[in-house]
Amino acid sequence: MKYKKLILFMILLIASGMLFACSDKDSKSSSSEENVDVIELNLYSWRPEDRKAYEKFIEVFESENPGIKINFQPFESTEYNTILTNSLVSGSGPDIVQLRPYSGTKSIADNGYLTPLNDVPGVMEIEESFLEAAKGSDGQVYGVPTTLNAGVIFYNKDIFEEYGLEAPETWDDLLQVSKELKNNGIIPIAQAGRAAYLLSMLHGVISPSAYGGNDYVDEIIAGNTDLTDPKMLETLERMQEIEQYFPEDFIALDDNDVQALFYAGEAAMYINGDYRLGTFETNAPDMNIGVVPGLKADGPNNPLVMNWVDGSYGVVEHSEHKEEALKFIEFMATKEFGQLFSDELNRLSAINGVEPKHELVQQITKASEANTTPYLLLVYFGEGSPTTKTVFEDSLQGMYLGEITKEQVLEDAQKNVERVATEVE
Repeated sequence: MKYKKLILFMILLIASGMLFACSDKDSKSSSSEENVDVIELNLYSWRPEDRKAYEKFIEVFESENPGIKINFQPFESTEYNTILTNSLVSGSGPDIVQLRPYSGTKSIADNGYLTPLNDVPGVMEIEESFLEAAKGSDGQVYGVPTTLNAGVIFYNKDIFEEYGLEAPETWDDLLQVSKELKNNGIIPIAQAGRAAYLLSMLHGVISPSAYGGNDYVDEIIAGNTDLTDPKMLETLERMQEIEQYFPEDFIALDDNDVQALFYAGEAAMYINGDYRLGTFETNAPDMNIGVVPGLKADGPNNPLVMNWVDGSYGVVEHSEHKEEALKFIEFMATKEFGQLFSDELNRLSAINGVEPKHELVQQITKASEANTTPYLLLVYFGEGSPTTKTVFEDSLQGMYLGEITKEQVLEDAQKNVERVATEVE
């Protein structure tokens, strides 16, 4: 009897051991299957405010590419250029980078830090004028453009309705509604001047209908005229004429100051890029906002909408995971990404076939498709150190402070154009 019990015990012991071994084997097998190698990519951006949207974009990409993980690392816009430059020079940091447009991309590409994207599916299907913002001096494409920006006039529809005003369509309309608003104790235009770039943005919105849009731009590019042209002088006469409708001491105000005036209903209009729409809807969700995509020139024309490519994304040449990074770039060139981008951020996408769902973005897109003109100072005068754009907008501050004349503003800008050209030669 004792022997039978001992044999039974031994059988149970062996069986349990075999069961444990099988269980352990299954566990190791399962663990092995779970530990699939995952490639992690670092993506640099200057848009911390877009984090939630990018998390959604990345989630879609990772679901389609389970072996790749994207780490979105945004930095403050004012610090981004320095951080990016240091990381590229040191050979550490990102695999994918957000690139400043035009000269910003060209300078990085020309120094060998970026991978050409001409062979990435979908990239070359993007409109050629958009791709120009992401090319190097060799003519190759180094970034996939994501966003188109438009310089627009936002206005408070409730204030306009209260005083029986129509949204301005021409320069004369803008002056007339500004006069009516000022007479009723409303600041017509919430304009800041402490940051000089806000002045060149204002100039970019109101100037095309003065100098004639693309005809003048073509003349500039061809070298048949320059920045001292009488047509440009007329644009600065406009800048001086509209000053009376800005807040008092506007040169000392920053953008947040005047946005607050706009939110509070103390100012009726605000001029900047259409990307401010998302800011307004976050900070003042109940505000009844309208938009003027651009001003018409004389005659029955469509408004001239000032457009530029805001930025693009490229792959770092020395990334250890270039193949995986290029997969993400391919995703960014798809209509799927473009639609997500437009829907989540209420922005104009650079990808063909995207239809924005936001009513105001639809309005801006339609106007842009009908009649667009480039942000002249940014697109064509963004090279050099300092750039001609920087010289121009700094001089505008001097003009408003009474330190220099409008003629001197243009002379200074043109001298810088010639200096930059000499340095390039």
